[in-house]
Amino acid sequence: MDKLTEYPKIIQQILNEYVELCDRRPNPNLETFLVIDEQKQHYIWMNLGWNNGDRTAGMTVYVRIRDGKFWIEEDWTEDGIANDLVRAGVPKEDIVLAFHEPKMRQYTDFALA
Repeated sequence: MDKLTEYPKIIQQILNEYVELCDRRPNPNLETFLVIDEQKQHYIWMNLGWNNGDRTAGMTVYVRIRDGKFWIEEDWTEDGIANDLVRAGVPKEDIVLAFHEPKMRQYTDFALA
């Protein structure tokens, strides 16, 4: 697998599927969308809107590709984006759970850095 061309396609496909799922049960007060910087390889799934008078503005998922690996900076999905990446054929050694403190990553099944 050519990481340079395939990895961006994989993460975009996974995140698009999540956003499409959200769009099937739309909340008229909440917008779900992707922010993608293809040049610097940043991929963000955002939610923006209002809920009972409170502002909702936050990242559900933030993944970047750095040094040929997926760095998962934020992940509020139930199963975890890392598991979606593994199911798509990405080896665990190419996935960094960056939301964990570096000294804690050794206790995961994924890359340290």
